[in-house]
Amino acid sequence: MTPDQIAALPYRACVGVMLVNAAGDVFVGQRIDNTAPAWQMPQGGIDPGESPLEAALRELGEEIGVSADLVRIEAETADWVRYDLPHDLVPRIWKGRYRGQEQKWFLLRFAGRDDQIDIATEHPEFSEWRWLPAADLVDNIVPFKRDVYRRLLAEFEDHL
Repeated sequence: MTPDQIAALPYRACVGVMLVNAAGDVFVGQRIDNTAPAWQMPQGGIDPGESPLEAALRELGEEIGVSADLVRIEAETADWVRYDLPHDLVPRIWKGRYRGQEQKWFLLRFAGRDDQIDIATEHPEFSEWRWLPAADLVDNIVPFKRDVYRRLLAEFEDHL
């Protein structure tokens, strides 16, 4: 795809979850489809008729087995946050239909135990997971998502 073709594509509507434990550390999972370090927070698309919050809670259950009763909603981004995929990934991800994602992010406080997190879901997305200090988050994320994560850390700073 040419840069002009990519620039003409829409953004995919999506949600993201910054799941934070009592110590203020952030959940990250290593993407199962990537052998290189590719840590990220849970995220996913919004289904038709679903609110962003409903999508975030559904994605949390689908990706890491955490149910809504194990979290407390503390914050959400004021605006939608966009990022562009690297040009070489656009044709391979989402069948080349999107240039990147437009996301609504939620900060959720985890009130459960670590053994209640289960990444061995029906359609696993992560091969491993860990709690990461917020200060280490950006350095451990794929480069094209780092600006998004910097923005989230700044916006959610009072909750971390």
